[in-house]
Amino acid sequence: MLFQEILGQHHLKSHLTKSADSGRIPHAQLFVGPEGSGTLAMAIAYARYLLCSNVSGENSGGNQACNLKFEHFSHPDLHFVYPVATTSEVKSHPVSDNFLPLWREFISKNVYGSLFEWLKFLGVENKQGQIGVDEAQDIVKKLSLKAYEGGYKVMIIWMADKMNIATSNKLLKLLEEPPQKTVFLLITENPDDIMQTILSRCQVLDFKGLPESEIAEALLSREQLDEKQAMKIAHQAQGNYNRALQLIQKEQNDFPFEEWFVQWVRAAFRAKGNAAAILDLTSWSEEIAGIGREAQKQFLHFCVEMFRQALLLNYQSPSLVYIEPTVDKFKLENFAPFVNGNNINEIFQELSDAIYHIERNGNAKIILTDLSIKLTRLIHKK
Repeated sequence: MLFQEILGQHHLKSHLTKSADSGRIPHAQLFVGPEGSGTLAMAIAYARYLLCSNVSGENSGGNQACNLKFEHFSHPDLHFVYPVATTSEVKSHPVSDNFLPLWREFISKNVYGSLFEWLKFLGVENKQGQIGVDEAQDIVKKLSLKAYEGGYKVMIIWMADKMNIATSNKLLKLLEEPPQKTVFLLITENPDDIMQTILSRCQVLDFKGLPESEIAEALLSREQLDEKQAMKIAHQAQGNYNRALQLIQKEQNDFPFEEWFVQWVRAAFRAKGNAAAILDLTSWSEEIAGIGREAQKQFLHFCVEMFRQALLLNYQSPSLVYIEPTVDKFKLENFAPFVNGNNINEIFQELSDAIYHIERNGNAKIILTDLSIKLTRLIHKK
């Protein structure tokens, strides 16, 4: 991964290269940014810049053998940590090294990929990936050894918010007394879920969503789309290059999120004064409860965005609306009047609470049934 291959974020590229050139390299940095903004790509490019002694603000002119190793993400002083879960092959105590060949294949295909896509790639999308205490012991062991090539060692921790408490505490000790010439690059989309004591020991770099122009240009040059289609998809992607790629492939997920959402809100409309419709909501809850927790969270985030889009349409901001529903006889403009300032805060709160409880292993059927019954009241609130 080269800096020139990363979309946008020019000020961050400049900051990282200039600080490296001047020898001011923080031992711990936290890259914070939404999905598809290029946090992982930037971390890998920065690690390459440090380890291969590259110059000129770009990854060139340094150690060519080192650069070649980075083409395959196989440099011995570059270490990756990422959320994992048990599989049919790894039945207990999973750690990142168990899945390293798969990880290299995953980021080779799309370094902008999401956590859900990674878990799906592993075949564990029905589970919640985490970075456990066994991982922390591996990190300590790796960093206690000397650098293979005598320079820096770089530890990239992707989705650092998935560290549990025990892992976070062990990492905290390393951050307080870091091994010599070791650089930690933590990556997260949710900094609020990281221990405050870890946050306080990291230099934070904020990544923003990508401009539509950057995404459109990449789609034109890399995906060979025509200009009109590239601009449309760039607008729909909302700063997320990974989403743009999904829209091209029309494989955003293996689940019919849009159909489930429409089925849900239609049942909620019918349920007012109609006890029989409650059975439809119960059946809906049972269906969603069977798809796995990561997929459930993805779906509820999708619902949040659908309600947000309806609110924007209701308040006469069509230029900000990018979702175009394809479900038969469902039009966002007809649904929009039922989403307004009197109910949107409560709807968002109920959805957020449902995500919170599912993430903490609550009974999904009960959580979703409760959410559905509350929606029947909120959706009719004028």
